[in-house]
Formats: sequence, C-alpha cells, structure tokens
Amino acid sequence: MKAYKRATRVAELIQQNIAEILRDIRELNKGLVTVTSVRLTDDLQTCRIFYSVIGTDEDKKNVDAVLKEKLKYIRFQLAQNMELRRTPTIDFKYDDSGEKAEKIFEILDKIENEKAEK
Repeated sequence: MKAYKRATRVAELIQQNIAEILRDIRELNKGLVTVTSVRLTDDLQTCRIFYSVIGTDEDKKNVDAVLKEKLKYIRFQLAQNMELRRTPTIDFKYDDSGEKAEKIFEILDKIENEKAEK
C-alpha cells in the first residue's frame, strides 16, 4: 500500500519546480518570495499555490501583479519541467500565516511583559 496519495507526491514536485521557476523571473527580485505550500486536487487538474512575501506592502502588491501577469509562462515552464499528461490549472494565493503568527507572538510577549511588571 502506498504511504500517501499520488496527488501529495506530485504537489511536492510542483512546489519544488514552481520555486525554481519563480527564482528565474526577474520582476520578482523585489522582496523575498517563498512558496509555502501546494494543494493539488486528487484528479491532478487544479493546483492552488500558496506563497509568502517578505518585504513592504508595495512588494506584496508587485509580486501579486507579476504572478497574475506571468501565469501562462509559469504554467508553460511547469509543463516543460514535469512529465504529466495534463498540466494543472494554477491559482496563486497569498499566505499570510507568517504575519498572523508574528502578531500572536507580539501579543504573547506583551502579556508576558505585563505579568513581569506586576
């Protein structure tokens, strides 16, 4: 029996390939773009790619615009790099979980400092 589904294995490969493809796009050199996770449907037809950006709000908007503009190029490069019958449709989603975690840690630090002052 397989340890995990084919969609999971393909999603991991897609994540590696997308990271390499994004590294080669010159317009994305402002801010640090990281592919945080990839979710692929079981039929391998639809792929949601989550990314994060370390930089200013302007960098985040720039990355979002470039990803929308270069979507066909990214999908073409993915098709060239992977041997799949059909290349899945790609949907990029911004992953703000890092920012949420940072806010939570700030709140916890604030609570800890208030306890220490008492």
